[in-house]
Amino acid sequence: PFLQRLAGLARQRPSKAAVVLRRHRVLLFLLPVWWALIVVALARPVWLADPIEKTESTRDLMLLVDLSGSMETGDFKDPQGKRISRLDAVKMVLSDFVERRKSDRLGLIVFGNEPYLQVPFTRDHEVVRTLLGQTKTKMAGVQTAIGDAIGLAIKHFESSKYETRTVVLLTDGNDTGSKVPPRKAAEIASQRGITIHTVAVGDPKAAGEEKMDVEALQAISSATKGSFFRA
Repeated sequence: PFLQRLAGLARQRPSKAAVVLRRHRVLLFLLPVWWALIVVALARPVWLADPIEKTESTRDLMLLVDLSGSMETGDFKDPQGKRISRLDAVKMVLSDFVERRKSDRLGLIVFGNEPYLQVPFTRDHEVVRTLLGQTKTKMAGVQTAIGDAIGLAIKHFESSKYETRTVVLLTDGNDTGSKVPPRKAAEIASQRGITIHTVAVGDPKAAGEEKMDVEALQAISSATKGSFFRA
């Protein structure tokens, strides 16, 4: 469109022999397409995919597992009918339990003479299952320090930001060496908003040091508005 203006500025006139080359037919198709693509690109279109869902934890859950000497008693059976120890039964059930806690932060404390933190609160449930599987009876001592185990759990809940704080305590005996009595520890847990569910694992007819203190376990769960179960 500026040919005449350019010719005037150059003080030249196109001769009669001058020709304008015809555009190739492909260009007649491509030029509008390119122009349309440029316009679309400048419009900066955005592809809106399906919304991404992110599940956040609302619960911190601490598992307390008894590793005292009596937990090696073989009075349970696996699905194949093979006799297994109490600890192996606990591992088997907890492994499935951990797998189903999709959105919870889990922790693991094992106890015998004293309690030990095996896994701090984490969403890496595979780590919890792995370290739980590596536990053995008597590795924390032969006695049963239930009260101290609850106390250690309370300590690790201090940094928790979640309203739901839960403890699952699994033991086959009675407290034989805690510095803090279990019922006193349960009262403190209740004041901190921690719920304790207790599971009695083993033979309810056992006597002596292997006797299960069912009343104490029921009192612990009751004081924290939890539940008591027999395995």
